Amino acid sequence: MSFKVQEKVVYPNHGVSVVEKIEDGEIAGLEQTYFHLRLLSNNSKVMVPKDNLELVGLRPLCDEKAIKALIRLLGDGHIDTYNDWKGRYKQNLDKMKTGQLISVAEVLKNLRLVSQKKSLSFREKKMYERAKYFIVSEVAHVRDIADSKAERMVETALESCIGKWNQAQDGEREKAAS
Repeated sequence: MSFKVQEKVVYPNHGVSVVEKIEDGEIAGLEQTYFHLRLLSNNSKVMVPKDNLELVGLRPLCDEKAIKALIRLLGDGHIDTYNDWKGRYKQNLDKMKTGQLISVAEVLKNLRLVSQKKSLSFREKKMYERAKYFIVSEVAHVRDIADSKAERMVETALESCIGKWNQAQDGEREKAAS
């Protein structure tokens, strides 16, 4: 995997970042090539050793085709549900760590559904906000639109998803009652 200086990349759990420079350096006596990233979410800087790029899940921005698939997925009405809080949290945490757009979208849908039924725990609320930011920022950068417009697109898709999911649940309850 190779990235160029000034290229936008996705750093899992943090969102879109810019490769500011690539240079050799020594940390703790270990000489390596480091990618210097600036996280666009908060302008903080991170150094990632070249040998660890795949390990941390650094990836290029997705393309327009992937964004269209993402929006369809966000609005499709299919939501993974879990029986207990611990299982849900662990599954969602594992998905967030991948940094893959589809996995993060599944977390966002799941937590949105849970939030419709009850208040999210502090940790889940933070995870929901991080997942939403992650998706909104990538949509905005790929489509070259304002974050607010990307957020409206994501919100519209999520509302559609919850509506479809509720309809399906109502249909199943009616079928079980008859």
